[in-house]
Amino acid sequence: MTVDDVLDDVLAKEGGYVNDPLDAGGETNHGITIATARANGYKGPMRDMPQSVARDILFRRYVVAPGFDKVAVISAKIAAELVDTGVNMGPDTAGKILQRCLNSLNNNGRDFAVLDVDGDVGKASRAALKVFLARRGDLGEARLLVLLNALQGERYVSLTETRAANKAFMFGWLARIMP
Repeated sequence: MTVDDVLDDVLAKEGGYVNDPLDAGGETNHGITIATARANGYKGPMRDMPQSVARDILFRRYVVAPGFDKVAVISAKIAAELVDTGVNMGPDTAGKILQRCLNSLNNNGRDFAVLDVDGDVGKASRAALKVFLARRGDLGEARLLVLLNALQGERYVSLTETRAANKAFMFGWLARIMP
């Protein structure tokens, strides 16, 4: 799986232009909110934003900036999950979910030190992931993916509990964590 494959998958899940009054993100096109588009230099109408512009923003903001490209060297599957979660919930949240999962899988600190849950998937988080995958192999990777999706699902439930308007999106959000 390449970064292009991951971005293709994200773009397919996100679809095109949406301006749902219930969506706190406002106008969105190809998974890019108007605030993110403006922050990344796109000044045109959201409805007209080319997919190539969205892809570039996705790559810079949701792959490179949070270091998920460096995770891809360790595990393409984990990186793909982080990118998708990052686009949907923010890269910081995706990083925190990974760190929480790794902390719960560190064998009471015997395999690697407890990570700060700060969303920064830097050297310590990547080292912990390497150690975990070296010890647990393909089965560990598969179980970590399940756990990442479980915490993502829990976050969706929290979002619907704290903002009733989000209930309109719950069924669609679940597609992000379905195999």
